[in-house]
Amino acid sequence: MTYSGVVKVGGPADVHELTDLMISKVAVGPMDNNAYLLRCRATGEQLLIDAANDAETLLQLIGEDSIASVVTTHRHGDHWQALAEVVRATGARTYAGRHDAEGIPVPTDVLVDDGDVIRVGRVELTARHLVGHTPGSIALIYDDQHGHPHAFTGDCLFPGGVGNTWKDPEAFASLLRDVETKLFDRLPDETWVYPGHGKDTTLGAERPHLPEWRERGW
Repeated sequence: MTYSGVVKVGGPADVHELTDLMISKVAVGPMDNNAYLLRCRATGEQLLIDAANDAETLLQLIGEDSIASVVTTHRHGDHWQALAEVVRATGARTYAGRHDAEGIPVPTDVLVDDGDVIRVGRVELTARHLVGHTPGSIALIYDDQHGHPHAFTGDCLFPGGVGNTWKDPEAFASLLRDVETKLFDRLPDETWVYPGHGKDTTLGAERPHLPEWRERGW
């Protein structure tokens, strides 16, 4: 079946099958968070992005092969409610942005900076530090050599705009600048965007609206 990226809490995962990587997207409650399980097709190693909630759902998705690592995109509580239980069950290494780790109540094994590479099997993910939604939010970029890039953006980029900056003009300016310079300026329109909540999008679908976002201030 064709991947749509449309999932709902309590429903099945949607699987995006790439040449070297399988991406399973699932929604967990109560805030309709997205969690993403990445599996290297060559080695079978797995990585989870955001153990947001519903540990039972996530562990069922992970399955008997377990996970080697789990990345938390940022410090907000709705993105790590299941982290402790998932780590206890799997022994996974934990990753988080250097400037958000102190706000995550599960120890971070690896502090992540802009440009750092996180590996899942033979697949490499490049971290981008995006400041504004939180001080240490990170996005993960998979540059698929067989197709177009894929960006896991946490709560920094969604269909229709950047993440919430709570009407703080400095935070908004910072987030928009980082999203523009580190995502839109470096990646092509075909880049698939996997956000922390809701439906997926592409950079090409969002790029024409950047001036509108800047004008409205959110």
